[in-house]
Amino acid sequence: MSAYDVLVVGAGLAGSTIAERCAGEFGANVLLIDRRPHLAGNCHDPIGDDGLQYHQYGPHIFHTNAEHVVRYLSAFTAWRPYEHRVLANIDGRLVPIPINQTTINALYGLDLDEAGIAAFLERVAEPRAEIRSSEDVIVTRVGRELYERFFAGYTRKHWARDAADLDASVCGRIPTRTNADDRYFTDRFQRMPADGYTKMVERMTAHPRIERVLGVDYHEIADRARFRHVVFTGPIDAFFEDRFGKLPYRSLRFEFETHDVERYQAAGCINEPSEDVPYLRTTEYKHLTGQQHAKTIVSREYPSAEGEPYYPIPAPESREQYRKYAMLAQRTRGVTFVGRLAEYRYYNMDQAVASALRTADELVGVLRAAS
Repeated sequence: MSAYDVLVVGAGLAGSTIAERCAGEFGANVLLIDRRPHLAGNCHDPIGDDGLQYHQYGPHIFHTNAEHVVRYLSAFTAWRPYEHRVLANIDGRLVPIPINQTTINALYGLDLDEAGIAAFLERVAEPRAEIRSSEDVIVTRVGRELYERFFAGYTRKHWARDAADLDASVCGRIPTRTNADDRYFTDRFQRMPADGYTKMVERMTAHPRIERVLGVDYHEIADRARFRHVVFTGPIDAFFEDRFGKLPYRSLRFEFETHDVERYQAAGCINEPSEDVPYLRTTEYKHLTGQQHAKTIVSREYPSAEGEPYYPIPAPESREQYRKYAMLAQRTRGVTFVGRLAEYRYYNMDQAVASALRTADELVGVLRAAS
């Protein structure tokens, strides 16, 4: 190994975007590495021995209102239409989530129109003088009973803590609707990469100035080559060898099953809010991929305190711990920290790409100034 302009650690969406921009915009020689043996990070969507495509780390749905992100990614993929729908299993009945007109009418045996649903929600809502927690967010929208049926148990399973102990942003992302719109997202652009995320990232990083090395850790590379700059998208605490302790995350364990049927369930995801059910949701991937196949593959997600770091825990103590790492990162010359793990925050995929594009513009400016 020799000298490179940029080392990018992590071949997920953020790292791959920065690698492509540095090579394509500036002509930098880039070494892109990942400790996993594949590209695309958590978006990795391999095809199994039976020919079925699935998302190895759980469902990833692309949706955005950011036109510049769509323009950028469209250089590397065609798209297929997909609007994500989720059902929740409430006492054996499958109803739409986010909660909408259909949900309330089905659960309560009503026939309310949009105005009637709005009046119903206003009547059951519990006002709060101040919105501090995820529980506050939900009960002010839908009241105590719907909160208990849809959110309380699911949140305790997922986060191992009550919604009252979680930042308002966690459940604040989930809307409530008075109409019958059963789409999980309402962004203007809702599509899936036609050939999958991994193929898209392969094309992003196929630039002749990008060298890809997979299945290798940052610390194995750092002392074996020279770099003008490092872009680190991995866990920020790991970069600094856990100087202030490990940052807390929630993880998931996936169980995959293949079934000899063309379709297994009525929607892409079915949530299980009840704490009597040990898993969070069941995903059938053919809804997402649009694949035609005689069989189908599903996964069940079991929450875990151990394993891959998926969800930063949005609580005051973890934010304070991250703040110490962020201050240390600001003082670390020649290294840029970007992405979900490096910034200890939850990013949707479009947000990860948008952040990486901004970072790449800044980095290209630095490289040009130093040339």
